[in-house]
Amino acid sequence: MTGNDSVVLRVAGRPVGRYVTRPELPARLSPRPYLHPVTTLAGTAVTELSPADHAHHLGVGVAVPDVEGFNFWGGRTYVQGRGPTELDNHGAQRHTAYHRREADGFTEELRWVAAPGQLLREQRTVTATALTDGAWALDLTFALTNVSGRPLSVGSPATNGRPGAAYGGFFWRARKEEAEADVFTEAADGTDAAHGRTAGWVALAGSTWTLVFAAATEATRRDPWFVRTEEYPGVGSSLAHDARLPVPPGETVERRVVTVVADGRLGREEAAALVTKAVTA
Repeated sequence: MTGNDSVVLRVAGRPVGRYVTRPELPARLSPRPYLHPVTTLAGTAVTELSPADHAHHLGVGVAVPDVEGFNFWGGRTYVQGRGPTELDNHGAQRHTAYHRREADGFTEELRWVAAPGQLLREQRTVTATALTDGAWALDLTFALTNVSGRPLSVGSPATNGRPGAAYGGFFWRARKEEAEADVFTEAADGTDAAHGRTAGWVALAGSTWTLVFAAATEATRRDPWFVRTEEYPGVGSSLAHDARLPVPPGETVERRVVTVVADGRLGREEAAALVTKAVTA
């Protein structure tokens, strides 16, 4: 661990990720804490921060493009009939306190604030766990509670009229390489077979690394996956896929994604075995 503004995650004494608590970012990037760099045990970086193609992609974190019309994702907002549009509607996630802070992870509280004030309170727990000599797991749980005193709903570009763009929730911007990463699930191969569909887990395999994203609770498993490989490599969840997700006053939306971070290119059986170990660890 380091000073007040970042936490270094370690597995068996080895640093595998840095969590930046209070990043200094322009408003249009929807400032929020993030994990970057995240590495394999051999030291290969498997995240990107503000890449040229999408400056608002910030490693690993929680980002939502539409909370009652406010953008907590960053960049342009998709507007029905107009397409991606620059709007002055960005929110920010502000770290309030750490309730647990250790070498293998932390629990923190965050305030999601926008022009009207605080909309959501979040409790986020991140834990790093050793699996094998060549793999470890990043366990991320977030719980969003509506503290605005009025009904809120979560949307996405898809619910606002852009087909196939239901991103919002957990998101991992992966390492971009010359060749596209391969995608597979427990039952199918290819991006088209994973994107917009539910699955127990989704794997993204690069040249010398594999990430396996597991939906670790029943509610998380109901969310379809958002998967990209052509323009950039990224995997996330879809809190609002077919319709907006209502969050009544005082209610909480909770999700848990466990990601296996492995050296080498895993096969389906290896991926499945590591997911089982990671989720039950």
